[in-house]
Amino acid sequence: MTNATPSGWYPDVNVPGTERWWDGTAWTGYTRPAVLTQPLSAPLRPGNPATRGGRRATRTVPLAVAGLAVAAAVTGLLVLGDGGTRPEAVPPSSAPPVTATDSASPAAPAPAEGAQDDPTVLVDQLNGVTLPVPDGWEKPENTLDDASTMRTTGSYTCPGDSGSFCHHGTVSVRTSGGTDLTSMKALAEEDIETAAERAYGRNSVDALIHGGIRSQKELESRSVTVAGRTGHLVRRQVTTGKGPGGYVQSLVFPSAVGSGTPVVVRFAFDAGQDGLPLSLMDTITRAIRPIGDATGGGVGSTVAP
Repeated sequence: MTNATPSGWYPDVNVPGTERWWDGTAWTGYTRPAVLTQPLSAPLRPGNPATRGGRRATRTVPLAVAGLAVAAAVTGLLVLGDGGTRPEAVPPSSAPPVTATDSASPAAPAPAEGAQDDPTVLVDQLNGVTLPVPDGWEKPENTLDDASTMRTTGSYTCPGDSGSFCHHGTVSVRTSGGTDLTSMKALAEEDIETAAERAYGRNSVDALIHGGIRSQKELESRSVTVAGRTGHLVRRQVTTGKGPGGYVQSLVFPSAVGSGTPVVVRFAFDAGQDGLPLSLMDTITRAIRPIGDATGGGVGSTVAP
């Protein structure tokens, strides 16, 4: 589109006084306080023609109000949560962004050049993290719940259900939502139920897979540092009605961007797979990095099973 809006900071109408980063194609999770550096136009005053019915105003409204009005007309955020969708919005098509001083906040970190297209790294721009993609894994372009996902290549018919297809290993990243819990431990303990159900009970379209869950056994529940933030993980073994069952893990930690909304990383590994040792869950967890962090383990790294 010839009039595509360039990347930059634009008013976030959902959080007054805040700007959100538009990367040129989509809204990101990066925000910062809005600070004006150019003078405002004269405000409307009593007796101004704009206040008399049907006549056009001859004065302009303040720049910040104009920016918010334009953004409000074109911006929409969809509800996050399990089975939800990622935020989507249409950029402003005409009004330029409000200029902010460089000292308002540091520029939003960006993925390493080409990282989005690098098959060895999974970039979750919304939550500001990268995960290394293990050898023999892939990044699907689309998923039913629209979460950033990587999985083992090749699918198979889910045990006990000829109409669904499964993958031996899956890792997905999403934003925590739909709960009032704030403790990383409490969030992980709550999410593990959903993680197990989605992997081995009923999938996101409510189809029964693996013959349903018969029992669960907790293997680990511990504090862990992820991308420089203190989080918590819960890991369980799941026994199913059909097939070998498997292992699930819910890892929750505060995001390094925006307001620090908790990030949830779900793991699901089928049992009995030589290429899916439980140690791979730990390897991936240790290698999660904030976007733009080149200290290793994130962008450009591969993880062998």
